Amino acid sequence: MTSLTQFAPAACSVTAVFLWGGADFAGGIGSRRANAFVLTAFSHICAFLLMLAIALAGHGAFPAVSGIVWALIAGGIGGFSLAIFYRALALGQMGLTAPIAALLGAAIPTMVDIALEGTPSRWTIAGFVVAILAIWLITRPEPAGDESLGDGSSSGSSVGSSSDASRPAGVAMAALAGVGFACFYLCIHQASGSPAWIATISRIGSFATTSIAVLVTRAPLRLDRPRAVLGMFAGFLDISASALFIFASQRGRLDQAVVITSLYPAVTVLLARLVLKEHFSLWRFIGLLAALAAVPMIAAG
Repeated sequence: MTSLTQFAPAACSVTAVFLWGGADFAGGIGSRRANAFVLTAFSHICAFLLMLAIALAGHGAFPAVSGIVWALIAGGIGGFSLAIFYRALALGQMGLTAPIAALLGAAIPTMVDIALEGTPSRWTIAGFVVAILAIWLITRPEPAGDESLGDGSSSGSSVGSSSDASRPAGVAMAALAGVGFACFYLCIHQASGSPAWIATISRIGSFATTSIAVLVTRAPLRLDRPRAVLGMFAGFLDISASALFIFASQRGRLDQAVVITSLYPAVTVLLARLVLKEHFSLWRFIGLLAALAAVPMIAAG
């Protein structure tokens, strides 16, 4: 029983990796022919309705006032960051922008948690190192001649993303989104209560910020059916992953949950390779193997 309890947070984090990776891929594809803020706002509505139904059916503990405030703050920051991130995915290569956001999103909360809770076991630290190496390998810039391989006509908005080798398209937005994700992790960790309720309340904050962004930018409120389906799908996956992450961070260490879930770019990269035919180098394959190795090392700590 103790062993199952110990590995339950890791299992939830690993599941969140696949869900967040799929959500980012769907959101990135949808944002290529739709306004990122409009798509994200619609996505959050769908996510809110899904998780509200789950929370009502689960009869979990409703958060206290402080938990509600933290969830709203986390949702507001996370929603805005997610819209920026979807735009970064639409502008640049998913195999480059996704890991940048993940690396920053993991590094900041990990350092904060270590400072507050102390250093984890040596085995866990080794797992952190392997995970960071995995993200770096997946992020590793490709030679200029190989960067355009496999992009194809289906990813037209990213074909020109490597024309400036020193600053690929979407990198600055991805970095900003990564800092926002880090703030989301830290704030959502402060909220106590049922993971389903916390995730539901956080979507109120995220919908509020993205709606304000839509109004300020005067974005056209248009989503065709394919983009609406992608937005709904991304919202369902994203909110499910958020609830699993909240559970994992409540039952275990925050830094472990953050580092494991930050391996989600591996899924995004694989989907970009399979669907968009983006270039998939040997280094990225090694990075994916390193990501697989890092999970049990972190979980065992």
